[in-house]
Amino acid sequence: MTRRPRLAALALVSALALSACSGNTGNQVGDGVTGPRLESLDTGPDGLIAAANRQPLPAIEGTTLDDQPLDVGSMRGKVVVLNFWASWCPPCREEGPALQEVAAQTAPLGVQFVGINIKNDKNDAIAFERKAGVTYPSLHDQPGELLLRFRKIVPQTPPTTLIVDRQGRIAGFYAGAVRISDLLGPVQTVAAES
Repeated sequence: MTRRPRLAALALVSALALSACSGNTGNQVGDGVTGPRLESLDTGPDGLIAAANRQPLPAIEGTTLDDQPLDVGSMRGKVVVLNFWASWCPPCREEGPALQEVAAQTAPLGVQFVGINIKNDKNDAIAFERKAGVTYPSLHDQPGELLLRFRKIVPQTPPTTLIVDRQGRIAGFYAGAVRISDLLGPVQTVAAES
């Protein structure tokens, strides 16, 4: 193989590898791996879903990294921000401090953040939270069973963040790492809903 075809083949393989690692970006909804996209979770440019199009959150319960039981269903009446993460995920490490900052700023509005740590050794997950300064609870979902409840909604790779309204419906969707500027306004908007 001459140099030019080899470079073209290398570029193609590199592009495919990068696209496989990136998961969904922007506001596309669906897992793209195990099932079809759900058009009914169409989000606006701010990542929010119109109230008429919101779907109920599946049951999410389990044990936190500090061995406490947690049932997200018991938080009905609060806005809940769910973040699927893993310590081995570089974008998760990038967004950890931003999530903690938004959690601190929105707690007075009745917002509860909950992490869902997936496919991760528990000790690695605890070390990750300490390093990122995360103080909100995280469910430990080592086998990824909670993630499977979202297989038609959430990409099967972290990070993914959902905003859940006070009625327990998915109100916002963000695939990939979020920044404070991505999340703060939408969380405040959902918290202001009656």
